[in-house]
Amino acid sequence: MLSLGKRFLRQIGTASLASLGLLSATVMTEAGTLKVMFQGDPYEIQAISDAAKRFEQANSGTTVELINTPHDAYNEKFGSMASSNTLPDVIELDAPFLANYVWSGYLQPISGLVDQSLINDMTKSNVSQGTYPPDGKLYAIGLTDSTVVLYGSRKQLEALKIRIPKSVDDAWTKDEFEGALKALASSGVKWPIDLFRAYGTKTEWIPYAYEPILISMGCDLIDRAAWKATGALDSQACVDATTMMQSWAKQGWVVPQSAGQNQFYTEGRPAALAWGGHWFYAEASAKMGEDLVAMPLPKFGAKSASPNGTWIYAISKTSSDPALAGKFLSFMLTDKAYRESYKAHTGFPGLKSFAAESPTYADKGAMATAFEQASKSAVPRPPHPGYPTITLAFQVAMTNIFDGADPKTELAKAAKKIDDDIADNSGYAPFGK
Repeated sequence: MLSLGKRFLRQIGTASLASLGLLSATVMTEAGTLKVMFQGDPYEIQAISDAAKRFEQANSGTTVELINTPHDAYNEKFGSMASSNTLPDVIELDAPFLANYVWSGYLQPISGLVDQSLINDMTKSNVSQGTYPPDGKLYAIGLTDSTVVLYGSRKQLEALKIRIPKSVDDAWTKDEFEGALKALASSGVKWPIDLFRAYGTKTEWIPYAYEPILISMGCDLIDRAAWKATGALDSQACVDATTMMQSWAKQGWVVPQSAGQNQFYTEGRPAALAWGGHWFYAEASAKMGEDLVAMPLPKFGAKSASPNGTWIYAISKTSSDPALAGKFLSFMLTDKAYRESYKAHTGFPGLKSFAAESPTYADKGAMATAFEQASKSAVPRPPHPGYPTITLAFQVAMTNIFDGADPKTELAKAAKKIDDDIADNSGYAPFGK
């Protein structure tokens, strides 16, 4: 059978692989040389580069070779290195793909390699994004995590006498949320909410930002016990959830994909609310100041749910010096200047100590509610080797649903596509047992 790891890498342009089982060959590097593959915005590239230089200075005879790879070419580069058994010692990876990488034999547990004090410092959400379900072991760690909140204008909401929730336990219900959209529409705003449809299908936005709505209403992209999509993604609860979302678009409440990004804080504020990532706070607050308010995601059903997951660091199974790799990660994640760079860009804390250093997320900070979600409502995207197929299937289905297609039909097609992939890979054992 063709493994998903192999299929996924072929999809992104990698040459055919001989095998994606456990990698047996050891990639040898020069003595004292540590290879680190990463991606990021310019400030992240600078922060990592500077931390690497300080690590070299603190560890005489050690050289850190940085493999800076553009975000859009990252998966292709990773696939090429995997196919040639030349994976670096330290690998940055997008959290929802961790299960695929562990299942394919690329990574090793970090416990015993990274300082235990750092592992103890991880938030519950950070632990969940770095853990592989079949063995319960931790394979990755990061300084940061992520979330999505509901942004609004305090003045605008107060003027319409719309309640402003202050904690996860105080979140709007489905009726309150839709009541707010209706009130905002009646007040004359062009669009009551921006769901950032303009991010399109080339990012993880659709499963990342919208799956929590499904989970809150009692369903999911896949059954996380049986690891089957049929009966989960195409369930009545998911049909109801996506039909609800479709109704928002039909009533003209949602910023259309064609309108582009930034309809919330731009001149005239055509969008009243924004279903936005934590990173959006810095942009919006620069324009709106204290009028900006960050609220928890609504509780659409029996429970609250929010997303998590970002780019985190792991140690390859073929690392020539896993101990040195762990030492580097421990150094970088505790490096003061490295942390300051992320704090300056409103990095969402994945470590409790980093949260305490970040006034924005600290108790009574502007984004304190966002950080509260990390401990109370964060749910990782399905930690399954078939995630590349899961995400693509849901992206197509949700895009079609927003455009007016029948939700039940689209979800049934997506569920079948996911389950067909699982069947093609013999259930991705040990999953599904």
